[in-house]
Amino acid sequence: MGRSVVIVPTFNERENIARLIDLVLKQDPKLDVLVVDDGSPDGTGLIVDTLAEVEPRVNILHRASKLGLGTAYVAGFKWAVARGYELVCEMDADFSHDPGHLPQFLAAAQNADVVLGSRYQNGRVTVVNWPISRLILSYSANLYARAVTGLPLFDATGGFKCFRRAVLEAIDLDEVKSNGYAFQIEMSFRAWRKGFRIMEIPIVFTDRTEGHSKMSKHIVREAVWMVWRLRYWAVRGWV
Repeated sequence: MGRSVVIVPTFNERENIARLIDLVLKQDPKLDVLVVDDGSPDGTGLIVDTLAEVEPRVNILHRASKLGLGTAYVAGFKWAVARGYELVCEMDADFSHDPGHLPQFLAAAQNADVVLGSRYQNGRVTVVNWPISRLILSYSANLYARAVTGLPLFDATGGFKCFRRAVLEAIDLDEVKSNGYAFQIEMSFRAWRKGFRIMEIPIVFTDRTEGHSKMSKHIVREAVWMVWRLRYWAVRGWV
């Protein structure tokens, strides 16, 4: 297996980013990092610039403003594919995704095309520090997404994932419409519809302790409607 990269979208993550990058790089010597920063006014991008000057495995894409999670990942995917990375992982910057799980993703990707870190696999809930209302919303959203789209995943909204390059090359990234957490559903749905093998592995998800959550009512509304769009596209044979 060739080189792999972890894509980390950021907006105001200065409290977390340096430590996160250090821990990611320690997981595997063939693992690089790409930070996609949406013009963080707190100086997140400048911190990564400084790290990149001394560590060639650290890379950054600077974007002018807060353009959203989905477009950040699409920009990162295109960057990674153009540079020939074999495995492309995605994870949050706030330590809700433990970098210590990355070796499990890389190992699982030897037998799958998409590896998804699941918080709800086989009836087990592995979420720490969430209020019960947030947990119920997330769990219900996954049941809803599965029922509407038929996507056979326990955790369709999970954002800790690893793609083989072939998956990203097969999906027309310019046609990906979601920009919030619905993006995770859409990417898995498009991969599944193309016949790629998706494997879920258990992870422990821990809510952030530094910085602020990016969840909003708009993101929830987008996810509610996007699953119906995906179902419609599938019926019409568009995905």
